[in-house]
Amino acid sequence: MHRLLIRRLLQAIPTLWLIATATFFLLRVAPGGPFDEEKPLSTEIKEQIEAHYGLDQPLYRQYFSYLGNLLQGDLGPSYKYPGWDVQEILLQAFPVSFELGCWALLVALVIGIPAGILAAALHHRHAETGIMMAATAGICLPSFVVGPLLILTFSLLLGWFNPLGWTYPADRLLPAITLGLLYAAYIARLARSGLLEVLTEDYIRTAHAKGLSQRKVLLGHALRSALDPVVAYLGPAAAGLVSGSFVVETIFFIPGMGPFFVNGALNRDYPVVMGTVLFYAVLILLFNLIADILQMWMQPRTRHDEA
Repeated sequence: MHRLLIRRLLQAIPTLWLIATATFFLLRVAPGGPFDEEKPLSTEIKEQIEAHYGLDQPLYRQYFSYLGNLLQGDLGPSYKYPGWDVQEILLQAFPVSFELGCWALLVALVIGIPAGILAAALHHRHAETGIMMAATAGICLPSFVVGPLLILTFSLLLGWFNPLGWTYPADRLLPAITLGLLYAAYIARLARSGLLEVLTEDYIRTAHAKGLSQRKVLLGHALRSALDPVVAYLGPAAAGLVSGSFVVETIFFIPGMGPFFVNGALNRDYPVVMGTVLFYAVLILLFNLIADILQMWMQPRTRHDEA
């Protein structure tokens, strides 16, 4: 376990540096600037603003200055939200995005794992085909299609939920389903394939020979090993759920990090975009590490492979 933590920490340092460097230069080479308004500023005012934020310096000096501030934990001030630092924006908006990601992950697990188990239990039957077709449809339908369809059906036609906002507990349901359906489909396919593979093992045949019921064999003996691919997928899935909430937050007008990131990209708010990208890069690395630890806990032989 200690070797895993140390190795992942050492791997994270160059990874975050590469992400920070790529994001920095990609934003700089993109057309437009942070102070290119529809109504152009006078040359003198624009020069003063750029000097205040250090944008008048050579690009290499801006880069090393940014890295120096980054090592001190300073993500810089926002260009488009005067008086706001990027840290303050992240602290305000991230809890909303994180809550949405948690609800979506719960939806994905509640739908995906039972669907995968049911499909494996009904192998070579028409019900399995129907479940896998539904999972394939869930993978093919993007969130910007599912979200408006749910709003049209359950908000405008039936009037059960508010179409927009994040005020009441019921406002969490439609965004969580929109975000979680895609991952539920992947989890269902992984759970099914993992369970079918485990069911061919010798100890499963022994359990059947002892007279155990199919339910006890599936849930008591095969399920833990079968969920190993699902656990390995949870790291990227959790990171994708949190970072993929940008589209869903825009559709449902949720006050998370999505609107800040989108507006920052459109307005060339360099610190907001770079801070958000780095923040999510750290989350992805963290979620992957947690998934590896869970996998080692569920499968003791993985610890020996890791050693």
